[in-house]
Amino acid sequence: MKQFNGKTILDKIAIGKIYFYRKQNVIRRYRAKDAARELERYEKAKAEALETCERMEEKAKKEADDSVGEIFAAQAMICMDEEFSGLVSDYINKAGMTAEAAVNLAGNVYAERFESMEDAYIKDRAADIKDAAGYLIEYLTRADANAGPAEPAIVVAMDLTPAETVRMERENLLGFVTRNGSFHSHTAILARSMGTPALLGVNVNPAWHGKTAILDGEKGILILDPEESLLEEYQKKLLLQEKEAEESEKEESGFGDGKSIRLCANIGDVCDLDKVKRSNVAGIGLFRSEFLFLSRKKMPGEEEQFRIYKQVLEAMGERNVTIRTLDIGSDKKADYFHLEKEENPALGYRAVRLCLRRKDVFKTQLRALYRASAYGNLSILFPMITTMGEVEEIKALCKQVREELRAEGTELKQVPLGIMIETPAAALISDLLADEVDFFSIGTNDLMQYTLAADRENARLDALFDPSHPAIVRLLNMIVNNGHAKGCKVCICGELGADVSRTEELMRMGIDEISVSLPALPGVRRAVKRALNSENVTSL
Repeated sequence: MKQFNGKTILDKIAIGKIYFYRKQNVIRRYRAKDAARELERYEKAKAEALETCERMEEKAKKEADDSVGEIFAAQAMICMDEEFSGLVSDYINKAGMTAEAAVNLAGNVYAERFESMEDAYIKDRAADIKDAAGYLIEYLTRADANAGPAEPAIVVAMDLTPAETVRMERENLLGFVTRNGSFHSHTAILARSMGTPALLGVNVNPAWHGKTAILDGEKGILILDPEESLLEEYQKKLLLQEKEAEESEKEESGFGDGKSIRLCANIGDVCDLDKVKRSNVAGIGLFRSEFLFLSRKKMPGEEEQFRIYKQVLEAMGERNVTIRTLDIGSDKKADYFHLEKEENPALGYRAVRLCLRRKDVFKTQLRALYRASAYGNLSILFPMITTMGEVEEIKALCKQVREELRAEGTELKQVPLGIMIETPAAALISDLLADEVDFFSIGTNDLMQYTLAADRENARLDALFDPSHPAIVRLLNMIVNNGHAKGCKVCICGELGADVSRTEELMRMGIDEISVSLPALPGVRRAVKRALNSENVTSL
């Protein structure tokens, strides 16, 4: 019996045989005499790779969530990128390479160029470039993609791309273990969105293939060839985990006492609505409206947006739905916005900053939202706030939209307005901002990144990206206290909300609501129940 430590993603257990995943793309020809023929093969492969990205995007949205679908949308854009294609063409025409060899070299050169940059957005694109190049090589070599295990297993690999993971049959993926990947990498996003236990940073070995293993996501360990007594103990834990998950779906998220924390769901597409209703959450704490704008050739109009918002509100009935306004920019791009390249897009022209410059876009969305308000219990959330002036300008535009719609005879409801607290600036003036809005929603991912000056996509900085850092704890307490002093509800919708080791601490702070991805809900529910039974939580 051997034990290996790793970075855990979900506090779940998996037991099964190990399937060691090997990549299939093999390049056997590097030189070609007919450049025209190779260019023709490359263009055909581009069309097929684009189709694969689109298919994977749809599959990801159904089986995981929209944050994963967005990864494939970005990779589709890379497949069609003119600069990348130009580099491939040069290798074919000038170096006499085969199309697959040219794509492989171009992908490596392009990715290394991006990996050397300090900017978080550009660095993140390196993984997407390698994945997109992999699709192209797959079609050029006619390699059969490794579809993963034929029966339930723990998948172990050096690394796994989003496409490789999504291709696998969901019921056969008990968990996965990789050598590469950070807590905020594509691999981690997939694990959380799919509700699959995973360990990252483990020194994996192909010789493990076929061995029995226990993946303990609570302790962050992989146990290889466990002793019979330990295996029996973990099998009992696994049965209890499955039973708790089933019971969790039947429980109400408010816990009925009017004091405990509300649990809500983060979603980005109407295809998640059935899952939300089955999970018995108190509401939708974050509907990411930008997914209506991504992966399409033109901007959605007012009518299309209205229909989607109306559908979400009607489906949720009396339960609250918080819809975040457009958060385009940084790592979320839409070609029709014609956004210029920025040196540091995470700190650049994005979210509310873009919307207040493009009031035609912003006003269209606000009109659709207010029109839809008549069909449910809507709250509107505005992202990336840093100044009082932004809030004042937003409120003035909301007032203008309401007056115009009433003049047109449109039925409206009173709609609470909230802001994302995801910058240190907003946190430090939260006492002033609380006078202007009905609720705060803390975006802990960006708040931690900006406060700690630590890129959350950089695996080398994982140790710095620490939610227990005194600066983060002080900011969270400040936001809660300032909000509550003015009667402002305070929610958390970032990754910290899904960290069950912090649930009790958040409850003691007085957080009113936690909103997380659907797969994270059972674990958070268990953590809330434990906290309610704890002597440390006396203020609830």
